[in-house]
Amino acid sequence: MEIEDKIALIIDCDNASAEAIDGIMEELSKYGETSIRRAYGNWEINSTWKTVLHPFAIQPVQQFPYTKGKNATDLAMTIDVMDMLYTENIDVFAIVSSDSDFTPLAMKLRAKGKMVIGFGEEKTPSAFIYACNLFVFTDKFKGMAEMATMGELANSSERYDKNMLRCDTRLMNAIRKAITECQGDDGWSLAATVSQLITRQISHSPKNFGYASWPKLIHATEYFEEGKTSKDQPAFKLKK
Repeated sequence: MEIEDKIALIIDCDNASAEAIDGIMEELSKYGETSIRRAYGNWEINSTWKTVLHPFAIQPVQQFPYTKGKNATDLAMTIDVMDMLYTENIDVFAIVSSDSDFTPLAMKLRAKGKMVIGFGEEKTPSAFIYACNLFVFTDKFKGMAEMATMGELANSSERYDKNMLRCDTRLMNAIRKAITECQGDDGWSLAATVSQLITRQISHSPKNFGYASWPKLIHATEYFEEGKTSKDQPAFKLKK
């Protein structure tokens, strides 16, 4: 089995919108397992971020503004990242911020052979953008309006029919994204790989919806084409 890269997600809540978190997690699912997820800020005022912490298993890190005019959050994030660099087996550091103060940190991480993925708005200074291996603008990421649907469905023990599954926008988007990302030259995507990519995007098990596996759940949606590869392996394809 191929060993996945380990990702550390570090969020500057003072300079990032909670609306972008779904798109950020979806993007990171392409690169490996996001094993460390931390959001830094003053939780007495960061009310919008509070709503996405539990659904995405993000650890909140409280940071009080000790001195007026000084950004204590940036310093706390930098200290923790440098600690991870030398104590944790992290391959990819994802920094969510539109603040150019993280430019030296990104350069240091790259100098140590780590991949740095930045997430921020288009207003982000070019110095920070170019210091990262990859920088993703978050302005066009979709919001969290549909996220509650999945949580409500998964609270029940019944098996969901195709209509209930199709009504869960986030679930369907995760399946569609997974099939698109791993399709081969013939257009087919291995069911096993699709299952792995879905798991990276969302925390729910297919059992929460009444199915033993992701392939069985995908079959139940009756929304995707099913078949087998040349090696007789189960596969899925987007219907035209």
